Amino acid sequence: MTDGEKRMTFPNPMLVVVSGPSGVGKSTIVAELARRHPQVVPIVTATTRAQRPDEIDGVHYHFLTESEFRELIERDGLLEHANNHGFWYGTPIDQVRGILAAGRDAILTISPEGARNVRRLVPDALLIFVMPPSMEDLAQRLRDRGSESESSIARRREDAERWMAEASDYDHVVVNETGRPEEAGERIWEIIQAEARREPPRRPRV
Repeated sequence: MTDGEKRMTFPNPMLVVVSGPSGVGKSTIVAELARRHPQVVPIVTATTRAQRPDEIDGVHYHFLTESEFRELIERDGLLEHANNHGFWYGTPIDQVRGILAAGRDAILTISPEGARNVRRLVPDALLIFVMPPSMEDLAQRLRDRGSESESSIARRREDAERWMAEASDYDHVVVNETGRPEEAGERIWEIIQAEARREPPRRPRV
């Protein structure tokens, strides 16, 4: 944290949504952003998808069974939830409320379906769409995961094209250039700072 950030006050913490197609690098960008600017606190999403070898439960995601996920829905434990490519993803509402109450910005890394749900439920949330530099670049990132079949990549490309056509529905669009997630993270930080100074301020009600 810089000296300037230490002196800064945040009277109007925001709910920030970072969204975009699978493989665009949302999680990497947000992790870099939070590392550089601790004012921003990532929400750990709950999901029913399988845990990947490089992922840690409770850090990258809360990995749940479908019955555990349904229980969260039934007790109103999720701010929003959506099905993405056959798996459920949801935002634990207690995390969001706790971070905002502490005067810090809560940042969600979620799918475009989830982003639409947040906009409907929390109109004052700040929505940022992350765009790949090209569709070819996005397809290569998906291949580099080593966990996607060609049919899965083709389906994700179709979804990405549809979601990218709707990017104008977001408050801001940021391009994540390959190998430069820190630049995208800093651009999002600049957006958050600018939005924090706007009048009237955003006041997310969660």
